[in-house]
Amino acid sequence: MPVNGYRVKRYDQPVKRYCQTIDLSDNPELIERYKECHSKANAWPEIREGIREVGILEMEMYITGNRVFMIVETPLDFDWDTAMKRLASLPRQAEWENFVATFQGCNPDSTSAEKWTLMERMFYLYEN
Repeated sequence: MPVNGYRVKRYDQPVKRYCQTIDLSDNPELIERYKECHSKANAWPEIREGIREVGILEMEMYITGNRVFMIVETPLDFDWDTAMKRLASLPRQAEWENFVATFQGCNPDSTSAEKWTLMERMFYLYEN
């Protein structure tokens, strides 16, 4: 685990950020498999392409124990609900959601929006 932090992308436009969380099944073997299926070598290319196609600039996931935290960065004019509906209709997305539900301990027919909880920002370094 890097103690020096993670580099953040720079954009030529203002962006906004969404944060979500989900709990995985509390099973170390399943958690390792979940991490593996999200690795650069094993993540499905169609899923990464679909994420970009709906306008998401960056998506990062962090894990501690069985809790996953996701950061999604988008252009300012990005509409979350519209993009998520479109993403759900793209090739292999439903298959992917069904596959990862095995690790997430939820109904395989659940949409991403039904599994992940959008988080409320409660603090930032307020401007003067």
